[in-house]
Amino acid sequence: MLGEDGTPVAGAENAAYFANVDRTLARQLFEGMVRIRVTDARMMALQRQGRIGFYGEALGQEGAIVGAAAASEPQDWIVPALREAGVGLYRGMTLDSYIAQIFGNSADPTKGRQLPCHPCDKAHNYVVMSSCVSTQIPHAVGVAMAMKIMGPPAGSPTPVAFGFMGDGGTSEGDFHVSLNFAGVMKSPCVLICQNNQWAISTPGAVQTAAQTIAIKALGYGIEPVRIDGNDVFAVYEGVRRAAEKARRGDGPTFVELLTYRVSAHSSSDDPSRYRDEKVTEVWRGQRDPIRRLYNFLTARGWITADEYQAMQTSMEADVRDAIARQEATAPPALQTIFDDVYEQPTWLQREQLAQLEAYPRVKAPHQH
Repeated sequence: MLGEDGTPVAGAENAAYFANVDRTLARQLFEGMVRIRVTDARMMALQRQGRIGFYGEALGQEGAIVGAAAASEPQDWIVPALREAGVGLYRGMTLDSYIAQIFGNSADPTKGRQLPCHPCDKAHNYVVMSSCVSTQIPHAVGVAMAMKIMGPPAGSPTPVAFGFMGDGGTSEGDFHVSLNFAGVMKSPCVLICQNNQWAISTPGAVQTAAQTIAIKALGYGIEPVRIDGNDVFAVYEGVRRAAEKARRGDGPTFVELLTYRVSAHSSSDDPSRYRDEKVTEVWRGQRDPIRRLYNFLTARGWITADEYQAMQTSMEADVRDAIARQEATAPPALQTIFDDVYEQPTWLQREQLAQLEAYPRVKAPHQH
């Protein structure tokens, strides 16, 4: 819908859309994308300083993330993969909750039990992601089926499950089982692949012989849609239409969002060892999703350079304030390691806790 320079692509349907595009929505999309980039940059800096152990940023993929998030409704459920924390933030997850999880402190909803970058937000139906690649896809289909069986709450729209994955995830068996089941049962879900063209160090051409990721859905009777993942309007409209289709009871859609992982797979990775970074620079520059939308907004007079700078400064301050609060928050109490296993601790757990508490330690529990 938007060209790489931020100009609407020619065409009657496109012209009609942008003649009536909502300024508030456009600003919200932009702010959501910038918030991810600002937050990611600060968290990567923390990792390099040794203040957190791990981080996986979404640099260059913000359009895919925010466009999909904006297409969801509050009653929908989000089952993410690695780079969808921005979906949670867009839907209302707080920075404090997100950063608490990365530190693994006592404010972390998962009580410090997860690797960083595994946030969850029960209040906004954002499920914690799994590091086991693709195991979340059958979960998303299962959530959708549960909602279909239960039916929508009285007076509420039909909820939809959004299941995310990366291109590498489509090579796992869970992907094929899930699409087969979703197609047969007409699960009310939208299955979204962020195709950033790298499954850690494996390029797409080595991973699959299929012409596109999207066409894999055809074999399961599911409609495939392929979208420019760096065009946030195209993502929003494509995913919104897929969600509305699921709400009508017309079954699932498989959406491929073509983007590029501009940064490393994670803070533990060096992509220069396995790819041509000259290609990366093209995606970092002329194909950048934030730059594309910024050009569109400035052409409309909907944002100025000064406003953009002030936005980044304000968001940076918000992130720094949240970091300060969460870094100062104590680690989880030692006894919480036994919480949530049984409704009441067993005699064996009580005995183990007593032994653990008596064990001599130089450092405080959970600190490294």
